Amino acid sequence: MFISGRGTFPAPRFHAGLALLASVTLAPAAAAQAPPPTTQETPPRTEEATLPPVVVTAPPPVSASSEVFIPGRDFELRPQGRPADVLRLVPGLVISQHQGGGKAEQYFLRGFDADHGTDVALFIDGLPVNLRSHAHGQGYADLHFLIPELVQRLDGFKGPYFVEFGDFATAGAFNFVMRDTVDENYAEAAGGSFATQRYLTLLSPTRDALKTLVALEYYRSDGPFTHPNGYERFNLFAKGKASLSEGMDLSLWGSYYQADWHGSGEIPARAVRAGLIGRFDAIDPNEGGNTQRANLNLDWRWRLDDSQLLAVHAYGTYYTLDLFNDFTFFLKDPQNGDMINQRDRRYMAGFDALYQHQSKPFDISLTSSAGFQYRIDTPQVVLATAVQRHQLARTQDVSIVEQSYSPFVKFDIVPLSWLRFVTGARGDIFDYHVQSLVNTTADDLNGSVTKARPNVKANLVLGPWYQTEFFANFGTGYHSNDARAVVANPALTALPTAQGYEFGVKTKAIPRTEITATYWVLDLASELVFVGDEGTTQAQGPSHREGIEFAMRVKILDWLTFSGDVTASRAELDSGGAVPLAPLLTSRADLTARLPWGLSSSVAMRYLGDRYADEGRHQTARGYLLFDFTARYRYRWLEAFLSIENLANTEYREAQFFFTSRLPGEPATGVPDIHYAPGNPRSVMGGLAVRF
Repeated sequence: MFISGRGTFPAPRFHAGLALLASVTLAPAAAAQAPPPTTQETPPRTEEATLPPVVVTAPPPVSASSEVFIPGRDFELRPQGRPADVLRLVPGLVISQHQGGGKAEQYFLRGFDADHGTDVALFIDGLPVNLRSHAHGQGYADLHFLIPELVQRLDGFKGPYFVEFGDFATAGAFNFVMRDTVDENYAEAAGGSFATQRYLTLLSPTRDALKTLVALEYYRSDGPFTHPNGYERFNLFAKGKASLSEGMDLSLWGSYYQADWHGSGEIPARAVRAGLIGRFDAIDPNEGGNTQRANLNLDWRWRLDDSQLLAVHAYGTYYTLDLFNDFTFFLKDPQNGDMINQRDRRYMAGFDALYQHQSKPFDISLTSSAGFQYRIDTPQVVLATAVQRHQLARTQDVSIVEQSYSPFVKFDIVPLSWLRFVTGARGDIFDYHVQSLVNTTADDLNGSVTKARPNVKANLVLGPWYQTEFFANFGTGYHSNDARAVVANPALTALPTAQGYEFGVKTKAIPRTEITATYWVLDLASELVFVGDEGTTQAQGPSHREGIEFAMRVKILDWLTFSGDVTASRAELDSGGAVPLAPLLTSRADLTARLPWGLSSSVAMRYLGDRYADEGRHQTARGYLLFDFTARYRYRWLEAFLSIENLANTEYREAQFFFTSRLPGEPATGVPDIHYAPGNPRSVMGGLAVRF
């Protein structure tokens, strides 16, 4: 991905809007008139007056009604300290945390329980967040190395309709575009419920020819649990951007993230009902882990002339994770318990290259793009049994080299003022190499496999008529499967097809109101899933998903804005069973006031309906309705802020799963049950900030 006029490039859909710089030169009327045919002297010329530049931002061009563009202003009032909370503003996207704050969130979108990222692709300035062949699950996407205040905007793309996105971009793809500078240096200190603390500093030493940005964050929280989480997070970020010459820009940033935590895990509902534990207690309080991630991200753009652009994006990451989970307690090992340790050490690197050309054959506007994407992951993955975080024995220890090569072409055609057609194709070639050092399963995890697949995309835009546009979209995509699963059974699907289409409308016909409505369908072919908690593979059949989305944004008054959305979806396996945990109904609403005398405040609602927890539709994962309040007040250089989450103090379950576990004294075969991580009770966080 690349930085372009609207944001991340090569996707023209990433553009945040067209920026026009206008300098208006005024001269007196007398100077513009021809001199009279006399010998009189011409009046002296008045000095020209130049007004300062005026920046005009046009609405971003989109190619799907479900495409979203969320500026940083919309999430500056979000509760502090949880980067993934920004994603809650995307219609239909639900996230949940179920281990102390340090583990990657669980993502739900378009009928998918995308686990920790299997079917939702996340990027930061084009840097992939999802990790392939991860110790805990395919596509694991931990966003905690993102500092929310550094985000300039979030660009969101649902469905497999966008040629720039490949792996994991089935339900959707989302790119966080980072700031180049902050207008004012900023320092804050915050604290609140459950011994939560947060300290943040944002500095821009230079803002002219060389734009620089440095950020430092420390966060700590114990959570509401009987056994404190002790979650600590440290983030460091530094960025520089400059113009090397006319039309040539270079941007480079680096970041470092480190965290460690304890977690109470998913507790069995039967233990809480029987009074054996409270809802904030734990069966095994030794769950948790530690992780770190270092990133380097480079963007180079060269606009050769008004019609040609060459761009290169390169990135590198070093990543580690030590994760301890205990899902089944005493089902497999009645004496030592069932704690597992998952370890991941890897380097990841890659680059994207793009050439874009604008032309007008037969007076038809045509933007042609050709690109190539390469990525390599080199994880060493370990699965082991453990007791109180002490390893007992390794179940699996493998070294992986996974590479992908992805050429693509794209054409954006505007034959008529009311007709736009965007189409393209990409090829994806994956090379898997696995070497097993320890393997106690029956699978052979040694060997090399190469897999490839094509993908096609087509997007049609009609309008605008009366400030209304109509959209039709079709595309195929995929998510890759774990290298161990592919090598263990090369005959099974490695890159399962996701075929989607949608129809939608976006209108501003009503004054001060924007409304979008979308109907979508997404079919996923049979896939092979690697179960990291077991070290084995599991084949799943085809699935069908469809739904409707409705979103509205109303500027009620100049200082008062309402936004909200409702999403209903249905997800079924071809066998007729339900897709476990897939959302059926979600909703979100937000009323924000920004008063001219420095006070900004927001009241937000989010709703997740009851859903099926098993294929047979016998078990229910309970939904919830939550309200949050946030406010910020600024007076000159001083700013105060306050957030209250779960205003009604609702007792809810944030994450839920249905599986079999065993407590001491229960039958050896275990007991099938709902296991859940409780949501936080009412919590308060506030602080002060200075701008300088």
